Amino acid sequence: MSGAVETARLMDAVYRHQRHFYDVTRKYYLLGRDHLIRELKPPAGGDVLELGCGTGRNLIAAAKLYPDARFYGLDISRHMLETAKRNIENAGLSDRITLIEGDAANPSATEGFGVPGFDRVYYSYTLSMIPIWREALQAGASRLKGDGRIHVVDFGQQQGLPRWFAKLLFSWLKSFHVTPRAGLEAELEAMASQSEHGLRFRRLYRGYADYAELTRN
Repeated sequence: MSGAVETARLMDAVYRHQRHFYDVTRKYYLLGRDHLIRELKPPAGGDVLELGCGTGRNLIAAAKLYPDARFYGLDISRHMLETAKRNIENAGLSDRITLIEGDAANPSATEGFGVPGFDRVYYSYTLSMIPIWREALQAGASRLKGDGRIHVVDFGQQQGLPRWFAKLLFSWLKSFHVTPRAGLEAELEAMASQSEHGLRFRRLYRGYADYAELTRN
């Protein structure tokens, strides 16, 4: 069985029931998502891709904020995509948001959208759940337009918070197969040095979350 198939089955098992109350609970600890959405600022008529779109919550919020852009979401969990599709239909945004099932670490997974390149590619609390997260970053970068940007928000290393809090949080996240990526900043720095992009990296909420942008120099 391939790694992608194993991951898909795991994510379906994790979210088979959680998807029904996911957004209600996650708003209290997936901090920085709205900050990322405000920073997207796609050009008029631009194409925006979310890798690991989950329930569609971010896509809906971004589509409302940027009515002149088109949005695309990929997720490996069939159950999450079923929920996302329903939420998008209820929001009346099916004409501007397109979904596809696939592995975020596979560069060809988004070819089904028929979009040659994206103005923005973003990851919102996704990389901490993808075993081969570096490959997922590279896959997104490979689908970026020359003047496009990558945006990331995810769990940080809790540098400014009490050690007991970090230990408790990391232990709890592990039960959901979530691993905050200590090497995220270094990986993005390496990507920036190998391309014509610069890196903006910020620690939000005393290191609770990391926010980053790969931007054209």
